[in-house]
Amino acid sequence: MKLINQLSKETGIPIGTIRFYEKSGLFNGETKKEVTTNNYVYYGDEVIDKLRFIQMAKAVGFTLSEIKEVIDAWYKKEINKKSKIKVLDKKLLQIDEKIKELKAVKKQIALCKFNIENEAI
Repeated sequence: MKLINQLSKETGIPIGTIRFYEKSGLFNGETKKEVTTNNYVYYGDEVIDKLRFIQMAKAVGFTLSEIKEVIDAWYKKEINKKSKIKVLDKKLLQIDEKIKELKAVKKQIALCKFNIENEAI
């Protein structure tokens, strides 16, 4: 069992971010029932794995709400291969859609630039 500052050191994630993830329901810590003099929250080793999963998922474009939908099942290996592929395919489609939107914006900006460069003075 680790305290939040130990989690932060091991993962490189700021304490405030870890607290935010916990409040968002991505994982839970626990207090020791026999200790009543402080409000320390302790975290098991699985929380480090979940924090690393969250970092990886965020790095490839998943939102926290998307991560929350799958983290427990994915981490506990309760989600089958087909379901994992479905989650990833959905994200790929979202990325393709975003690329189309960005290409359209780029085209509009290039046209605007062209018009400015070629306008009569």
